[in-house]
Amino acid sequence: MYSLKDKVMVVTGASGGIGEALAKEGLKRGAKLAVCARNMDRLKAAFAAVDTGQILFFEADVSIEADCKAFIDATLEKWGRVDVLMNNAGISMRALFEDADLKVIRELMDINFWGTVYCTKYALPSILKHKGNITGVSSIAGYRGLPARTGYSSSKFAMQGFLEALRTELLHTGVNVMWVCPGFTASNIRNTARSASGAVQGESPMDEGKLMSAEECARLICNALQRRRRTLVMTGQGKLTVWVNKLFPALADKLVHKHFLAEPGSPLQKYEV
Repeated sequence: MYSLKDKVMVVTGASGGIGEALAKEGLKRGAKLAVCARNMDRLKAAFAAVDTGQILFFEADVSIEADCKAFIDATLEKWGRVDVLMNNAGISMRALFEDADLKVIRELMDINFWGTVYCTKYALPSILKHKGNITGVSSIAGYRGLPARTGYSSSKFAMQGFLEALRTELLHTGVNVMWVCPGFTASNIRNTARSASGAVQGESPMDEGKLMSAEECARLICNALQRRRRTLVMTGQGKLTVWVNKLFPALADKLVHKHFLAEPGSPLQKYEV
């Protein structure tokens, strides 16, 4: 089993939610950390209660290539290597494609897809050298297009295609490439989801108290990483969605539409007669 002890683990989008939980889980397992987020104050506040001696904090917007390069360069300067890259930074959306400003979809692609590409590009030489791990935190939306989430689904499909191609390229190098698909998880991604105009929605249509915790999600991801898994779909609902979509796509259309029509304030209500 791959050990995280004394490995250098890089986590993007670590100021809250799954990213914060992943970084703290890595610390528990003995890793040294490099973490980034767009807001340095929020990033440092997230780790105020832990020993920060094993953490490099860096302010970066992963949609900007120069920021990603600077973050990886700072990690190499601080720790001398990168063993594990957790491409976690991401945002979501909730708006019909008809109503959405195209800048919203572009922003999701820039952060969710290009942020993964940029960080992976600059971390790869060290990861190759140390036979490490590249992980993308994706979504069921990367397997099955979700209504009112066209930009989000597109970005996650793109991420998974990139990682699958990269995994195949690196098949005999000792590097493991993995993408993971949490189910509905209690995190801030829905609270920061973009509206049709690109504004932050500021609230979630989900009952967060009934969802998987970010900490449990991080534990499952780190377990899969240490087992050098290829993919991880975390929930029974997620596995069923992937299976039904593969075998009965027309049925999946109907079931997914019904599910998202029923959520509070669903944009799909516009098309109901």
